[in-house]
Amino acid sequence: MSINKVKTLWAEGKPVLHGWLSIGNPFTAEIMAAQGYDAISIDIQHGALDYSAVLPMFQAMRASGVTIGARVPWLEPGIIMKALDAGAMNIICPMINTAEQAAEFVSYMRYPPHGQRSFGPTRAGVALPGYGLRMNSEVLALAMIETAEGVANLDAIAATPGLDGIYVGPADLTLGTQEGRLAPGFDREEPEMIELIQHIAMVCEKNGIKACLHCGTPEYAAKAIGWGYSLTTVSGDTRLLAGAAAASVKRFRDLTGTQEAPAAGAVSKGGAY
Repeated sequence: MSINKVKTLWAEGKPVLHGWLSIGNPFTAEIMAAQGYDAISIDIQHGALDYSAVLPMFQAMRASGVTIGARVPWLEPGIIMKALDAGAMNIICPMINTAEQAAEFVSYMRYPPHGQRSFGPTRAGVALPGYGLRMNSEVLALAMIETAEGVANLDAIAATPGLDGIYVGPADLTLGTQEGRLAPGFDREEPEMIELIQHIAMVCEKNGIKACLHCGTPEYAAKAIGWGYSLTTVSGDTRLLAGAAAASVKRFRDLTGTQEAPAAGAVSKGGAY
């Protein structure tokens, strides 16, 4: 059995519920990891954090048993290998547009002779005793398709040896393929976007790799599983925090009939003092 829970669930034909962290704080990471996700990734690309926050966040999630991963900022070997050395089991790489880039990404994920990853699993070697060449078959390489060029090269990218899956970010996929006609966002309902998202899943299946989708709601994530997606991310820490806080505030206002407090620095209707 794989030590990567994502691989185990996929081998059993089960979908993976994936969480997302953008707040650079070990406590929020620990809270999210305790909620029952199968896997959680830290967003180093757009999250409010850097590597100095990633390491303690990984440490905080260890006790939960959740499989940890990261979205790296770009196709750059240093941060990919450093995230792996910190203990990431799954790496999501943005803006993969060609089969050549996909092959380059895969090469950074694995030790020779299957890649060019440098050996130095600083935390991973402690958290995962016996860490070494066996990790070549444990870590997952997930390439993001986000542009018109990436879509045009989808078949070749999906056929890249060693690539484990395609991760779809609907916001950038919309920006990258619709020429500014549609605003970015999750949970696309436009027929052309649904067709494209479904097409990506079909190409992944044809090539024997997994399709993964970032979603905004559980309902859309469940629908995506029906389209052939094997991993769905449902929202993320920042949106979940904002949504829960907004719902709590609204409920209080409704129950008490009070108005929202004026924003800081706002001038009251009676005039400023």
